[in-house]
Amino acid sequence: MILKVYTSLLLFFLVNSVWTRTVRQVYDDLDPEHWSHYTSECPQECFCPPSFPNALYCDNKGLKEIPAIPARIWYLYLQNNLIETLSEKPFVNATHLRWINLNKNKITNNGIESGVLSKMKRLLYLFLEDNELEEVPAPLPVGLEQLRLARNKISRIPEGVFSNLENLTLLDLHQNSLLDSALQSDTFQGLNNLMQLNIAKNSLKKMPLSIPANTLQLFLDNNSIEVIPENYFSAIPKVTFLRLNYNKLSDDGIPSNGFNVSSILDLQLSHNQLTKIPPINAHLEHLHLDHNKIKSVNGTQICPVSIALEEDYGYYGNLPRLRYLRLDGNEIQPPIPLDIMICFRLLQAVVI
Repeated sequence: MILKVYTSLLLFFLVNSVWTRTVRQVYDDLDPEHWSHYTSECPQECFCPPSFPNALYCDNKGLKEIPAIPARIWYLYLQNNLIETLSEKPFVNATHLRWINLNKNKITNNGIESGVLSKMKRLLYLFLEDNELEEVPAPLPVGLEQLRLARNKISRIPEGVFSNLENLTLLDLHQNSLLDSALQSDTFQGLNNLMQLNIAKNSLKKMPLSIPANTLQLFLDNNSIEVIPENYFSAIPKVTFLRLNYNKLSDDGIPSNGFNVSSILDLQLSHNQLTKIPPINAHLEHLHLDHNKIKSVNGTQICPVSIALEEDYGYYGNLPRLRYLRLDGNEIQPPIPLDIMICFRLLQAVVI
C-alpha cells in the first residue's frame, strides 16, 4: 500500500554542482578578427566555443593523446576518448586550469607522469571516473575541491595522499576494489573540510576508520558490512545523510542506540537482514527499511519520545520529525498500525 511518495530532503549543493555555462554557437554574429584569434590556437581535434572562451571541448573524439592546451583554458573536457597517458607536455601553457574531465578513458597509474597533477596549482575539480586506475593517483593538486574516481580498479590508497587536501569537499571512490585493509586510521587525515564521502560498491566488511569529522554525507551501499561499532557516529557529529543499503546488517550488529543520533536526518538501511526497526532519534526525517526481514511494527516501542509526552507538548512540542517511512519488501501486512500514526504525526508518506 502506497499512501504517497514524497521526498523533501534537500541534498547538499555540491553533489552535482557544475561550473559550466550554456554554450551557444554564434558564428554569424562573431567579429571575424575574434573568430580568427580563437581558431588559430584551438587544437584541430577539439571545439573552442567563442561564447565560452575559457572552455575546450575535446570529448568523444577518439583521441589517444591529449593535444596542447591553450593558456586561456579553465575548463577542459576530454571524456569518452581512448587516452592512456597523462603527461606534462600538453599542459605546459595551461596554468589556469580549474576543471578537467577525463572520465571514460584508459588511463592507468603507470600512464600518469610523476608530478603532472600536483603542478596544476589552480585545479579545483578532477574527474577520472571509468578509467583503469589501480590506486589513487599521487601527488594531487593541493587546491582540489572535488575528486571523482568512481568505477576504476582502485585497491590501494597511498599513505598521505590526502594529507594536504584541506579544501576537498567531495571524494568519490565508489565501485572500486577497496578492502578494509586499504582504509587505515590515517587514510583520510587532512581532509578537514570533506562533506561527502562515497565508498559504495566496494568490498568492505567493516565500517571505515577515522571518517573526517565534518562529513555530512556518507555512502556505504553495496558492501558487506555486518557491524556498526559502539559510538561510531560520535566521531562524525555532523553526519546528516547516511546510506547503508545492500549490506549484511542484522539486529545483533547494531548497538542499542547505534542510529539514535540527532544529526542524522536521512537513514537508508534497505536490503539488509534486520528483523526489527532499530531505535531512532526524534530528529530523523527519512527512514528506508525496505527489503529486510521485519515482520511487525510496534509504534509505541519505536517511538523516540513517549506518546503520552507528545500529548503534553502538543503539535509545537518535541514531536518526532519523521516524514517518510519505507517498509515494503518485508513481511509486514497492512494496515498501518495506529500507534505509528499517533507517534509520527508529521508523516507524509508510508510505503508498506
